[in-house]
Amino acid sequence: MDKYSFLNAAHTAFFAELYDQYLINPDSVEPSWRAFFQGFDFGMENASPGEMHSMQDGETFTVEVPALGEKYEVSHDVHKEFQVVRLIDAYRGRGHLFTKTNPVRERRQYSPTLAIENFGLAKSDLETVFNAGNILGIGPSTLSKIVAHLESVYCDAIGVEYMYIRHPEIVKWIQDWVHVNENHPKFSNDEKKHILRKLSEAVTFESFLHTKYVGQKRFSLEGNESLIPALDTVVEKASDMGVEQFVMGMAHRGRLNVLTNIFGKSAKDIFSEFDGKDYEIESFDGDVKYHLGWTSDRHTDKGNKINMNIAPNPSHLETVGAVVQGITRAKQDHHTPDDLSKVLPIVVHGDAAIAGQGLVYEVVQMAGLDGYRTGGTIHIVVNNQIGFTTNYLDGRTSTYCTDVGKVTLSPVLHVNADDAEAVVHAATFALEYRMKFGRDVFIDLLGYRKYGHNEGDEPRFTQPKLYKAISKHDNPRDIYAKKLMAEGVINEDYVKELDKKYKASLEEELEDSRKESLTVIKPFMEDEWSGFNRVKREQMCAPIDTSYPKEKLTEIAKAITTLPENKKFIKKIQRLVGDRHKMYFETDKLDWAMGELLAYGSLLEEGYGVRISGQDVERGTFSHRHAVIKVEDSEEEVVLLNELGDHQNGKFDIYNSLLSEYGVVGFDYGYAMANPKTLAIWEAQFGDFSNGAQIMIDQYISSAEDKWKMQNGLVMLLPHGYEGQGAEHSSARMERYLQLCARDNMYVADVTTPANFFHLLRRQMKADFRKPLVVFTPKSLLRHPKVVSSADELANGSFQMVIDDQEVKAEKVKSVVLCTGKFYYDLIAAREEKKRDDIAFVRVEQLFPLPEKEIKEVIAKYKNADEVVWAQEEPRNMGVWSYLLLHMPEAKDFRVASRRFYSAPAAGSSTRSKIRHQQVIEYVFDASKDNMRD
Repeated sequence: MDKYSFLNAAHTAFFAELYDQYLINPDSVEPSWRAFFQGFDFGMENASPGEMHSMQDGETFTVEVPALGEKYEVSHDVHKEFQVVRLIDAYRGRGHLFTKTNPVRERRQYSPTLAIENFGLAKSDLETVFNAGNILGIGPSTLSKIVAHLESVYCDAIGVEYMYIRHPEIVKWIQDWVHVNENHPKFSNDEKKHILRKLSEAVTFESFLHTKYVGQKRFSLEGNESLIPALDTVVEKASDMGVEQFVMGMAHRGRLNVLTNIFGKSAKDIFSEFDGKDYEIESFDGDVKYHLGWTSDRHTDKGNKINMNIAPNPSHLETVGAVVQGITRAKQDHHTPDDLSKVLPIVVHGDAAIAGQGLVYEVVQMAGLDGYRTGGTIHIVVNNQIGFTTNYLDGRTSTYCTDVGKVTLSPVLHVNADDAEAVVHAATFALEYRMKFGRDVFIDLLGYRKYGHNEGDEPRFTQPKLYKAISKHDNPRDIYAKKLMAEGVINEDYVKELDKKYKASLEEELEDSRKESLTVIKPFMEDEWSGFNRVKREQMCAPIDTSYPKEKLTEIAKAITTLPENKKFIKKIQRLVGDRHKMYFETDKLDWAMGELLAYGSLLEEGYGVRISGQDVERGTFSHRHAVIKVEDSEEEVVLLNELGDHQNGKFDIYNSLLSEYGVVGFDYGYAMANPKTLAIWEAQFGDFSNGAQIMIDQYISSAEDKWKMQNGLVMLLPHGYEGQGAEHSSARMERYLQLCARDNMYVADVTTPANFFHLLRRQMKADFRKPLVVFTPKSLLRHPKVVSSADELANGSFQMVIDDQEVKAEKVKSVVLCTGKFYYDLIAAREEKKRDDIAFVRVEQLFPLPEKEIKEVIAKYKNADEVVWAQEEPRNMGVWSYLLLHMPEAKDFRVASRRFYSAPAAGSSTRSKIRHQQVIEYVFDASKDNMRD
C-alpha cells in the first residue's frame, strides 16, 4: 500500500500541524515524514508560479523524495494546506520586515513580500476555509481571516524576531504569547490612565527643563518618552513576580527623565546639578549630571519594596553594560545565590552604540557562561535612528541595530515608540520571557530624537528631510491622549490637569533647589558599603595588621596540599601538590603560588569571599596556580580552597573567562563595586593585554571615586617582566597606570616575595576602605629558587612598601640602587657574579602611593654612598622613571639606568633583548658604560 495514500484523505488538519512542526524544528519530526517534507519543499522551490497557481480541485502535486527513492501524489486540498502553512511560517520569520514600527520614516522595502501569490495562493482562495488556522489557535478559518490575524500579530506596531531560536519549547511559548488577543494588549481604563500619566510625566519633565535651562545639555528623551511607561511596567510587574532588586545601566539619552520618573531621584537634586553649584566635599570633583548613579528603595503600587540601582556611567556609551552585569552577579551571589531571578538587570542602549560598540558583543557572549551569567537581561534600545549626525545607513551593515542579540538566540521585539500600549505590551513580554527562561531579550524602541544631539545642535544641517517630518509630529503623550479621548476613557481636561499638577511639583522643587548653595551627591549603593570609609593618602599608607595565626595557616596548608584519596589525578598534579606539601611542612620555603593560595585561604577562613576571573586563571597562564584540579578519568573539578573544613566561612570562586578584556574587567569591576567583602581579582594573561580594557581603567578604575564618590577594591594582576618574549609579552605598561595615579585613587605595587604578596592581598580586605589595586606580577619568578618566603613571614609579617638590602654592610656601600620587581633578582645575580659588596639594592614594592618617607630613610642609612641610581629593565620612556620624577623631587639627581628610548616595549629577537638587558645591568654597576649612547 502507498505509505502516503492517506495524504489524499479529507482530514488535512493533522498534515498541516505536522508540516508546521517540521518547519519549526525538522529534527522533531519522524525521519520518513521529514524526508517527505524535504521533498515537498524542494518541489515548491523549483515549481514555477504558473504551476503553483494552476492546480484545480481533483488535481495532484507530485512530490519526489530522493531520500526514500519514491514519488508521491499530493491532493489539491493537502497541497493548499501546506501552502497556507508556508505562508504562516513566512509571517513568523519575516513579518517583522513589514511592520508599522517607524513613526517618522518610511521603512525600507523588502522582497519578496508576504503577498499570498508568492505562496501559490490566489485571491480566489481568500474565502476558502483552511485547517491551518488551528496552528494559530483560531480554528479552521478562511484564508482572509488567517491573513488578517497574521497581519495583526506580526505586522502592526510590534515586529517579533524569534524563528532562529533553536529551542522548540521557547518558540512555542513565544507563539502562544503573541497570538493571545492578536499580540495586542487589553488594558483596563485604569491601566490606560496609568500609562498616560507616566507618559505625561516624561513629556512635561523634558519641556520643563527645556524652558528653565535653555541651551543646556540634557540629552532629552523626547521622541522616545514611551520608555518611561515601559520601565514603569517592568518594575511594577517584576515586583509582583518576586524580583527584589533592579540594576540598570544606560547612557545619557533620557537618563535624567528615568532618574526622576522611575528611580525617584528628587527633581530638586537634578536642578541643583543643572545650576552648576559646587559640591559639599572639596576632595570630590563630581561629574556631569547625566552620568551620575543613583540608589533608592521604591514602593510599588501594590506596596512592595524594591531596591533600585542605576549605575554611574561615562560617555563611553556601552561601558556600563558590563558593569551592570557584574553588579547584578555580585548581588545575586550575596543576597539570593539560589535564585538569580530576584535581581534583574536592565541595560538601555542607543541604536548607534549597540550596533557600533564591540563591547556589546563581549557582554552578550557572557550571558550563558557560568562565571558571568545573571539569569537574563532585558535590553532596551532607545532607537532615535541617528548617531549624533550619522544616519543609520552609515552606522551599520546589519538590518537592525539589535542583530547582535541573535548571537545568544534572544528574541527581539521592534516596537513603534508612538504606540504607548504596544510599548508596554512589549515590555511585559520581555519581563515574562526573562522570568520564564532566564535568558536575554531585546526591545528595539523605534522613535526619533526631537532636537539635535545635545539640544544645542542644528539637526537640519545633516537630516533636513527627517527633521521637517519630526517638527510636524505629535509627541507620544498627545497621540495616546487623542486615542483615549476617542475611546471615551478621558476628556480634554484630563491631560491638562495631569500636566498642571506635575509642573507645579517641579516648580516647587526648583524653588527649593535654589535655596541651597551646594550640591550634595548621594553615594551609589550606600547600603552595600556600610562600615567602609573614604580615606586619603595618609590612611592608605598607614600600617594594617595582616598577620594570621600560624596554627590556622598550617591547617589551611594541609587542606590545600592534600588530594582526595578516592580520586585519581595525573602524576604531574600529584607531584605538584606533593611538592607544595614539602614546601610548607619540610623545607619551609614557600613559592609564589603557595603565598597566593594561603592568602586566599586565610581570607576565606575569616569570612571574606574570593572571586578570580580572567583568561586561564584556574590553572594560571604560567601553570603556577592550579586552583582547580581535574580528576583524570572524569574531568571532575576539585577546588581544594573550598575544602578547608568546618572553619571555612567564605566561598572561593574562580572562572576561566571568555577571551575578552574590556567586558570581563567591566564585569569584575561591577562585581567589586557591589560586594566589598569579596576579594575580586581580574588577572591578565599577559600584562599588556589589559590595554584592551583601557576604557574601564581610565573611566572607572582610576577615577570613579573622584567622579562618583564610589569606592572599589578590584585587584588587577598583570604579569610583567622582560624575559625575551617580545613586545607583547614583556611590559604591563606600568607607566600608564602610574600616570593615572593621583592623591588617593588607587594602589600600584610590584612585589618581589610570596610573603609580601600574601600581605598585600590581605591588606586589600582587612582595611576598612577599598581602593583598586594594580599588581605587576611575575612570570619567571614563579619558580625562581630565591623567590621564597617562610611560613613565619606569612603568619607574623606585614606588607613592606620598601625592602632594604640585608646582604651588604651600609658603611661599604658607594652606590644605592632603587629598583622594583623581577629586575631585582637579575641585579643581585650580577652582584654575586661580580663579587661586589659596595652596591645596595633597595626594592620599592609599592609604587603608589609612593612611600617617599621610607625611601628617603633607607637612602639616608647609606652615609658613604656617592650616588643613588634608579634601575629599570623597561625603556627610558616607559616603566617607573618618568613617574618618579613627577612624585619625588629628589629623583632629578638620581642616575637612571634603563634601556634606551623605544616605541615598542621590547625587541622581538631574544638575542637582541638579552643584549639590551645586559647593557642596563652593566651600566648599573659602572656609570662609564652608558647604554643611552648609540
